[in-house]
Amino acid sequence: MKRNIAFFVFMYALGIVTAYAVLPETRNAKIYEHLFTELFVDVGILFLFLSLLPRKISLWVKRLFYVIAYAVALIDVYCFVKFDSTLTPTMLLLVGETNGQEATEFLRSYLSADILFSKVGWVLLVLVAHGVWSVISRKDFSRSVECGVRSENSTEIQESYTKSLVPNSKSHSSLLTPHSSIILLLFFLAIFLFSLIDCWQNKVAFHRLMTYETIGDVEHELTEKNRAVLYQPLYRLAFSIRANQLTAKQVNRLIAGIDKVQVDSCTFTTPHIVLIIGESYNRHHAQLYGYDKATTPRQVARSKRGELVAYQDVVAPWNLTSFVFKLLFSLYTVGDQGEWCDYPLFPEVFRQAGYHVTFLTNQFLPQAKEAVYDFSGGFFLNNPTLSKAMFDTRNDKLWYYDEGMLKEWDDIRGRTKEEGGKMSSKQGELTIVHLKGQHLDYRTRSPKDRWHFKRDDYDRPDLRSGEIQRVAYYDNAILYNDSIVDQLIQRVEKEKAVVIYVPDHGEECYGPGVHFCGRMHSTEITYRLAHEEFDIPFWIWCSRSFRTDHPELYETIVKAKNRRYMTDALPFLLMHLAGISSKDYRPELDILSTEYREQRPRILKNTTDYDKLEKEK
Repeated sequence: MKRNIAFFVFMYALGIVTAYAVLPETRNAKIYEHLFTELFVDVGILFLFLSLLPRKISLWVKRLFYVIAYAVALIDVYCFVKFDSTLTPTMLLLVGETNGQEATEFLRSYLSADILFSKVGWVLLVLVAHGVWSVISRKDFSRSVECGVRSENSTEIQESYTKSLVPNSKSHSSLLTPHSSIILLLFFLAIFLFSLIDCWQNKVAFHRLMTYETIGDVEHELTEKNRAVLYQPLYRLAFSIRANQLTAKQVNRLIAGIDKVQVDSCTFTTPHIVLIIGESYNRHHAQLYGYDKATTPRQVARSKRGELVAYQDVVAPWNLTSFVFKLLFSLYTVGDQGEWCDYPLFPEVFRQAGYHVTFLTNQFLPQAKEAVYDFSGGFFLNNPTLSKAMFDTRNDKLWYYDEGMLKEWDDIRGRTKEEGGKMSSKQGELTIVHLKGQHLDYRTRSPKDRWHFKRDDYDRPDLRSGEIQRVAYYDNAILYNDSIVDQLIQRVEKEKAVVIYVPDHGEECYGPGVHFCGRMHSTEITYRLAHEEFDIPFWIWCSRSFRTDHPELYETIVKAKNRRYMTDALPFLLMHLAGISSKDYRPELDILSTEYREQRPRILKNTTDYDKLEKEK
């Protein structure tokens, strides 16, 4: 153990330095509360393991671990300094997709001398100190060996070497007698046991996180209060590798199903279908659904003119974006056999039918700082093979405000026309627009010059001042969203088009008597929670020419507005509007079909029947 004491000291120091180096420079940022004890356990286990190995083997094991530990720490801190993010699954995915030329260009652009004076320099200082100590210790050992050769006394060699390591020591025996060695060992083990008890829950949580079999389960685990804290670079790297392994399994199954998509015929009933996917939209804050604030004046006006049909009883199957996206895009519905990745993705069906498919997203583009939730929701959309199978065109830039999606729309459609009509061989268009909507933080979801609602507009004695302000921010975000959606409609008003609006899920924003906003992921689904987080607005807008050419279909759309519906079945409604005939189409899941099974259980989060929840008294 004495032989490996330097390993313990420098690896412990590296862990402490790395933890502080990636601490965000925000007012409420705090270091991981079990940092010192859990790090003691982690380094201590390696320390004990090395002490049990033969000297030559432990030497090479240590060298290998040093290379890995310092390299990963440097990369992790570098990413934090340059991209404001430590190692993530997306970052690892991007590295895997980078070729040699791109890597060289990256290094030229981002490696500079000033990086030495950033927090990366902290890690380098530990590395340099470790190197200096190693050089000094070797020289001292060499002198001790020379002394031993002269005296030909092995005891003198050991004593000389010990003195070189411990200045002013009189002799090895006076410092580390068998009795004192046992005391030090027991002291070490006592600290180790105390530290293990202190951090045990995080160890259990990490084991649980790393043993899930699907990326969805991993994401859901990370919403739990007792989720694992990945407090060290090596843990973050291990998690990133595991997350990519899990997504790769589902991607492979999706890719295997591309050639199995079959379309018998398509009538192109609706030449242009626009699907707008919103974010975190509480239906009870929409004027269109009876809210007492004018948050959706443009939608209300279109509804009064008879061109927009608001559906009254629609719920989302999950309150997590990534879960919902997988169900929205896959022909899988809750309760089907197998998993969502065993079924075709509806954009593939539309492309096979002859539609030109465009995907504009303001959230799901791979980026270094991407959270695991976005990674989980967007990995199948961004896989090169699947993206090519689903989309003809898509954007490659994210915008701070959703107004940027209007520019993306205009640019992409403009380029398509200038290039001689890539859509000339296509008889229809499907445009999917994914907005940021009302995603937290509400205050940043609309420009300040577009704010309309103020704190004084609300008579809510049940809420605190700051809570009322957040309600105002949320309502302003909905009002801004109303303007963006309306401008998207304006772009297809003169076409034979249908626009469908559906958010991924709802969002709590200080409902009556409730001091909470956001979403509760680790709790039982109650009536209140279901109606706040799973109730969503859902409407269909039809252009004048569409209503004129298809009066019966429009009448069907109007008559279906009071039917019970869950959005996992959305692809079948889209196929109906397009007139796609396929073996994968199921009329019992199509809300516009005469065969629609309205009494299908609407199971939330695979656990709770929405329609069996009883209102709390």
